[in-house]
Amino acid sequence: MTGIANILVILAVVVLVLGRQLRARKIDTERRFWLLPLILCALGLSDKQLIDPAHKAEAIALLAGSLLVVLAMGSVWGWTVRVWRASDGSVWTKGTKATLAAWVGMVAIRIGIFALGSSLHVHQSSKALYLTFGVMLLVRGAVVNWRARGLDARQPFGVVG
Repeated sequence: MTGIANILVILAVVVLVLGRQLRARKIDTERRFWLLPLILCALGLSDKQLIDPAHKAEAIALLAGSLLVVLAMGSVWGWTVRVWRASDGSVWTKGTKATLAAWVGMVAIRIGIFALGSSLHVHQSSKALYLTFGVMLLVRGAVVNWRARGLDARQPFGVVG
């Protein structure tokens, strides 16, 4: 895929995920929350140009830093989501204003990392976005599922977050 096509795919996934996160929705803690993130990670890792061969050290440092940032952002994002158990025992989630702020922060940080790489003349593969976005979704899903499983089933209106 071309760089523009990769960016359009990422934007489509962002719009889909963010739209779903800001609406109240019932979740199934047994679902495969990790499937889409792992597909995105695999797509990102499939790029032979993920690391700029002309600037290996800088490219590896940028990618590692980016991955550390999205690990933190995915965790923060997972904690900004409201999680509760309805009277029928089902678990629901809904993003908050803090969730939207986490998204804005993540985009700003990602732009900053891209700008840093550009200033260092490091070629940055657009598929690195797949990898970092996949990692962030995986961490966010793990945090939300962990929080949802921690709700006390005996207290039907236990709200976390």
